[in-house]
Amino acid sequence: MIDKIALVASIVLPLWNIPLIIRIIKRRSSGDISLFWAVGVWTCLLAMLPSGMRSDFLVWRVFTIANFSFFSFVAFFAVFFHNKK
Repeated sequence: MIDKIALVASIVLPLWNIPLIIRIIKRRSSGDISLFWAVGVWTCLLAMLPSGMRSDFLVWRVFTIANFSFFSFVAFFAVFFHNKK
């Protein structure tokens, strides 16, 4: 039961990046987001990705892949729309 809850959470948690992505696209600006933060988080997620993909623990694997995927969009749009008005 605990593993099923953790699996659901590992899928749902990265989905919280979607409102941030939508906000950046709607405003066509990411000036309120630090590029240092966005690229730093993305770099850490990239460093964790091989561990997650090789893991036998399904929750860690799903979370790592989902979080890296969704945050890649955040980082891309943060860089793309930074200081654009």
